[in-house]
Amino acid sequence: MKRLSALFRPLALCLSLISASSAFAAQPLTVGLIPAEDSQAMLENSKKVIDSLQEQLGMPVKPFIATDYNGIIEALRSKKLDVAYLGPFSYVLATSIANVEAFSVAETKKTGKSSYKSLIIVRKDSGIETVPQLKGHTMAFVDPSSASGHLFPTAGLQKQGIEPSKYFSRVIFSGSHDASILAVANKKVDAAAVADRIFAAAVAKGVIKQADFNIVWTSPDIPESPMVWRKDLDPELKKKIATAFANIKNVEWGDQGVLNGFVPTNDAAYNVVRDTAKILNLDLKAMK
Repeated sequence: MKRLSALFRPLALCLSLISASSAFAAQPLTVGLIPAEDSQAMLENSKKVIDSLQEQLGMPVKPFIATDYNGIIEALRSKKLDVAYLGPFSYVLATSIANVEAFSVAETKKTGKSSYKSLIIVRKDSGIETVPQLKGHTMAFVDPSSASGHLFPTAGLQKQGIEPSKYFSRVIFSGSHDASILAVANKKVDAAAVADRIFAAAVAKGVIKQADFNIVWTSPDIPESPMVWRKDLDPELKKKIATAFANIKNVEWGDQGVLNGFVPTNDAAYNVVRDTAKILNLDLKAMK
């Protein structure tokens, strides 16, 4: 009996592992995404990324589209999401609320970088060429919690002794980078702060002409929006997820353009964001 028991023990272990693996594969990996323009556009832009993950992981991958960063962060906190795409500031906020960490960041084929910049743009025919010339003019930011569309440019202006609410005759929040670009193009506002890659995408699509604009301010490098995961995910699953993201190459992903893959990152890479929050004296938890 002891010999029979010893013979069957490895078989039982194999069956147990197969059963666990099958159950593991049956559970979908939930991935949270923020719509850059609208939910349907984000789903369409992310389809190839989601399909690649699903194929590589050998398990269902279920995208979840939230209307704002707070929805994604809450879903991570309540363990309704496994992985999510967050903005730099929303990631820093998420680390104070949910048990998450950044693990990967997109690298674009066009730039070969995993960072981007904020620009302040004006129409060339406005005659404005410098930040001091913006005094008394109208300004568009994207959203109060947007890194390149509000927070980094505001910190940059404050370093020059400029308080936007007092410096500009009117400040608006447009709701999206595209809306801010069009607001300048259509002379609804005199200037706008936008992400360089989204401005470049608008030029590439023929929505605007580069020659019609002046860039009067450029930020230092901003770390790209990270992919984050819950820290309590299975370590083996984390390895598979990180490898799968790294292998997503030559795929177009929204305003990121064609991807070179996702490269490793970590929490410390976002200390520049924390430092910017300090300059602005931001209470990230109070931001919506």
